[in-house]
Amino acid sequence: MVAALAVTQTIGYGVLYYAFSVFLAPMARDLRASGTQVAGALTLAVLTTALCAPAAGRWLDARGGRGLMTAGSVLGTLAVLGWSQAHDLLQLYAAFLGIGVASAMVLYEPAFAVIVAWFDGPAHGRGRANALLAVTIVAGFASAVFLPLSGLLVERYGWRQALVVLGIGYGVAAIPLHALVLRRPAHHAARAAAKARDDLVREAVRARPFWLLATAFTAHSGAVATIAVLLVTYLVHVGHSPVFASTVAGLLGVLSVTGRVVTTGLRRRWHAAPVAAGVFAVQGAGALLLPVVAAHAAGAVACVLLFGIGFGVGTITLPHLLAERYGTAAYAGLSGRIALFAVADKALAPLAAVALAQAAGYGWVMGAVAAACGIAALALLAYHRHRLP
Repeated sequence: MVAALAVTQTIGYGVLYYAFSVFLAPMARDLRASGTQVAGALTLAVLTTALCAPAAGRWLDARGGRGLMTAGSVLGTLAVLGWSQAHDLLQLYAAFLGIGVASAMVLYEPAFAVIVAWFDGPAHGRGRANALLAVTIVAGFASAVFLPLSGLLVERYGWRQALVVLGIGYGVAAIPLHALVLRRPAHHAARAAAKARDDLVREAVRARPFWLLATAFTAHSGAVATIAVLLVTYLVHVGHSPVFASTVAGLLGVLSVTGRVVTTGLRRRWHAAPVAAGVFAVQGAGALLLPVVAAHAAGAVACVLLFGIGFGVGTITLPHLLAERYGTAAYAGLSGRIALFAVADKALAPLAAVALAQAAGYGWVMGAVAAACGIAALALLAYHRHRLP
């Protein structure tokens, strides 16, 4: 089951999210639209995913992941095929509305909910951590695989036919794996009923620790998304070549895997919250130093190394903290509520950063990224003071 999710998450992120950047220029040309208008489709998809996350979480807690993720795979396949046939912005936005709904049903949040439900209880904490790590390590290479693959398909077949190939490939892999492999423990439904999921969620969201988690991972999500979107542009802005800027930015994907492995190892000796807080603080230092040393190649690489080490840490830390404090009965519902804020920030923060860069300069953007990382670190340290004994 973990292997199946590793495969579907890699292909899902590759097709439903990362491939978009390859198609941006040819789509804008073919649709006779600006790059900003076309890029708005992806923003719409991410915001839609955020809005759908709480409802998806409630479904997962009540019924498990098989039905939801199978239906999401079907919807994702149809939406990508619809994307390939878009001839104006309205059709493009409609396709990405479907991709946004499908993403809430098939990407990390539901996949993690399936894993957390299976590795239930304190005795399975290490198994759960290793399973989450395995899925995110494999899926961490989605951009490295699907960006060049999409580029080759566009070059050979054109962007429409390339999307047909990717859409069918996603459906052929994800639909049967989700339908035939996913399952949950037989005891899950009874345990969930005994713990009264809805009451557990309501009680959690009234207390400070939940909102400290929401603050930490929302702030961190926005910081990571901003660097992911603007790093290449910023490095070119300070005088580096596009090739150098793209190569350095590519380190983020490799470092995200490294950071996840290191963080999982450190959690075996120290609590997850202060470990993640320390990593987020290091990221903030990297962002703060970037405007000072980015003009030099070695300085730019060093700052990207500092920031990149935490690039994927939030992804594996939040499921661990939620399951540790609240158990697994209402995990997906609580995760979905945090995703509503964190995923929305992922969509909106880069847009705000672009506006800030145009108004005040990139130095202020990097300062804002550093501040967001600092807020995330402080929120996790405050959360740690409220940890369960």
